[in-house]
Amino acid sequence: MLYLIFNEGYASTSGPDLHRAELAAEAIRLARVVHRLLPDDPEAAGLLALMLLTDARRPARTGRDGALVPMAEQDRTLWNAAFIAEGVELVTNALSRGAPGPYQLQAAIAALHDEAPTAEETDWPQITALYELLMRGTDNPMIALNHAVAVAMARGPGAGLDLLDGLAGDERLSGDHRLYAVRAHLLEMSGDDEGARTAYKEAAERAMSLPQQRYLHARAARLEPDVPDGDPDPA
Repeated sequence: MLYLIFNEGYASTSGPDLHRAELAAEAIRLARVVHRLLPDDPEAAGLLALMLLTDARRPARTGRDGALVPMAEQDRTLWNAAFIAEGVELVTNALSRGAPGPYQLQAAIAALHDEAPTAEETDWPQITALYELLMRGTDNPMIALNHAVAVAMARGPGAGLDLLDGLAGDERLSGDHRLYAVRAHLLEMSGDDEGARTAYKEAAERAMSLPQQRYLHARAARLEPDVPDGDPDPA
C-alpha cells in the first residue's frame, strides 16, 4: 500500500501536475515508521531506500514551466544528495543480509541511476541483470517493460524493440501509454522518426496526466518533417 501511495505521489496518474508531493512525503514518513518498527527486515529497508532514491530525482523532473524532463536530460545537481546517500546506505546494508527481495532489487536499480555522474555513464548492463533477477520472482508487466528499456540501452534499440513485440499482446499493458512511449523512444533511437512520431502520438492519447500528454505531443512535434522554404503547401 505504501508503495502504491508513493507511486501516485511521484507520478500522478491524472490531473494537471506531474507530482503530488504531499503523497510521496507521507509515504516516505510511513515507510520510516515501518523501518523503525522492523529494523531487521531487509524489505522494509529496501522499500524506504527505493522511495528515497526515487524521490531524490523529483526536483529535476520538471522545468520551470512544469514540463516533464526525462532522466537523461535532468540537471543532476538538483537531485537530493542526502536522500541518495541515505538510500544507498540502506540498500547496501539490506543486500548484505541474504537473498534480496523485490524492493531491495528495485532500490539497487535506483541507486545505480542516482550514482551515475551522467546519463551516459549509467551502468545499463548491471541494471539489465537486476531486472532479470526481478523477473524471476514476478510476472509484473511493468518490470518487463523496464527490462526492455534497459536491454535497449545496453545492447541497442533493436534488442529492446524485439522484447516489446513480445509484450504487445499482454492485456495488462496493451492500453497503457507507457508501452507506446517506450516504443516511440526506441524507434527514435533507431532512426525511425516516422514510426516514433506515430507511437508518441498514440502514447499521448492514452496518457491521463496532462504533463505527460504535453511531453509526448512535444516529442512527436520534434519529429515532424520540415517543409523546405518556398515549397508549395503540402495540403
